Amino acid sequence: MLRLVSLQLIVTVVAGLVAGLLGGWAAMVSAIFGGLCCVVPNAIMAGRLFLNTKRPGGADPISFFIWEFIKIALTVALIGAAATLYRDLNWFALIGGFIVALKSYIILLFRH
Repeated sequence: MLRLVSLQLIVTVVAGLVAGLLGGWAAMVSAIFGGLCCVVPNAIMAGRLFLNTKRPGGADPISFFIWEFIKIALTVALIGAAATLYRDLNWFALIGGFIVALKSYIILLFRH
């Protein structure tokens, strides 16, 4: 879980740098915000599920579904916060950074 979240964070920074080269400062910040809208909820869910495995009896499927719902709600809230609070938001870069971070697990699949 930690490898995936750290890979998502690295890919988010790379996507931000590429967006910055192509579209300037606002695009870079927007792409990083988009990636963080994916990375932060995934990190929280991964940490919580890891803690659930340390409980007596291990993790249960109900906690997975509850945390998946929380992750989705937090993702939507973070995208809404980015759209509300950052005035120079570049939607194309934000969605691009989000998708790149979301699909970064493909790198791990081809690595083995």
